[in-house]
Amino acid sequence: MEQFVIEGNRNLSGTVNISGAKNAILPVMAACLLAPGKSVLRNVPILNDLKAMAHLLRVIGARIDYGKGSMSIDSKDVCYSEAPYELVSKMRASIYVLGPLLARLGEARVSFPGGCAIGTRPVDLHLKAMEALGAEITIEHGYINAKAKQLVGADIYFEKSSVGATINAMMAAVLAKGQTRMFNAAMEPEVDSTIDLLNKMGAKISGKASTTLTIDGVEELFPVEMTMIPDRIEAGTFLIAGALSTSPITVANCEPGHLGLLIDKLREAGCILDVGESSITITPPTKIKPVNLITLPYPGFPTDLQAQFSVLMTLAEGISYIEDTIFPDRFMHVAELNRLQANIRMDRNVSTIKGVEELSGAEVMATDLRASAALVLAGMVAKGTTTVSRIYHIDRGYDHIENKLNALGANITRMDL
Repeated sequence: MEQFVIEGNRNLSGTVNISGAKNAILPVMAACLLAPGKSVLRNVPILNDLKAMAHLLRVIGARIDYGKGSMSIDSKDVCYSEAPYELVSKMRASIYVLGPLLARLGEARVSFPGGCAIGTRPVDLHLKAMEALGAEITIEHGYINAKAKQLVGADIYFEKSSVGATINAMMAAVLAKGQTRMFNAAMEPEVDSTIDLLNKMGAKISGKASTTLTIDGVEELFPVEMTMIPDRIEAGTFLIAGALSTSPITVANCEPGHLGLLIDKLREAGCILDVGESSITITPPTKIKPVNLITLPYPGFPTDLQAQFSVLMTLAEGISYIEDTIFPDRFMHVAELNRLQANIRMDRNVSTIKGVEELSGAEVMATDLRASAALVLAGMVAKGTTTVSRIYHIDRGYDHIENKLNALGANITRMDL
């Protein structure tokens, strides 16, 4: 097991390039199962979550060639309809194979998914959508069993906005007979990216960037090549790192349009942001102002940046309130930040953060992907040395984050325990 040893240093400067979006690549990998043949994805970083999904697709029968910057997926020989527990239990995104397998093979047997320990994230919306399309769903021994000789278009109403359920239902509906309409569909950029891929394959999906999608089923799809969108969460993490530094940094190869509310909140905190077409330069404030925020579905403030923004607020001059309405239990970073001498108090899904003059280095433990990123940011600005253990969490979603931060002036060493 590895850990980060971090020497506090807020003097970051320079330019950092953002990698392809993990949360967009994962569903697109599953969507490639729908088009027999070889599809190629570009702007693909090396991440543990992507490695895990690639392994699952290989078990199903796909051939994967995954190297720095690209991934090819040949799904011609896909014939195995089961996603086993030992693979799916490690990563929640494995549920994305449910829709494609059901649409292509007429059946799917998928274990209930695992992943980050940030509270219960049920898959009932996925299952209700499949049933609406005509699938017969049974639950047996921890597995979802889905069968349908022919999926049929239907109206699907999501009780709440869900990126995963929207994408899974969409992937099943593209090969269904007739028309499907989805209401209260998620609007995240990762949904739009999947729509772009499917339409490029020959699907007929309209309503992108809205809560209502219309899908006219087609008989077959064809393999394609596609460049993946930049990771808005990685970009946001580095923007917050810039807000915590003492000099400007530039976040390049990003999509500023995906970061609107974060940009607003950083400006509210006193930062100056120069926004270009594909880059953002952030100048940190002399004094950080307190900011209140609530996480909401896109285009609201993303829950995946809540922990990182909390770090910024630990050094604000005043009191901030942060509420997470997406994952109410996503506050396991709070106890670890308090070990660094932050002053955070929890009341259900709301944290009250009273800013302190400085954080103090200590030994802390990562509990999930985004909490680990928050602890790295906190360690960089804390006085003295901070050790972050269980950093395998951060490798799930950041491609050697320590290398990118060190290039900006941080002092982070990856070491074996």
